Amino acid sequence: MAGDTPNIVDVTEADFAEAVLAASGSKPVLVDFWATWCRPCTMMAPVLDELAGAEADKLTVAKVDVESNQELAAEYQITAIPALLLFSEGQPVKRITGAKSKAALRKELSDIL
Repeated sequence: MAGDTPNIVDVTEADFAEAVLAASGSKPVLVDFWATWCRPCTMMAPVLDELAGAEADKLTVAKVDVESNQELAAEYQITAIPALLLFSEGQPVKRITGAKSKAALRKELSDIL
């Protein structure tokens, strides 16, 4: 999913600490926990693609496939997808669960955009 968009970073358990935790020290990172079989996740993809491109200077968007990264999903208590976690300074500061429209997502993130 993320491979189609240069502004979205695919993240795994192996590089999560660097790509999300460390990177969120300089710019917030919005992590999308998703799966290929999740229809609402597929519906969110264009919204996240657009957000990643339009707000690249203010926000990094990353994707974590929960099927391939189950320990990471468990660590952050991801029990339903799509789930978005906003990281700042290495810590999750906001959780957004369920598919959102572009307007709804922008409203949820209005404090950083």
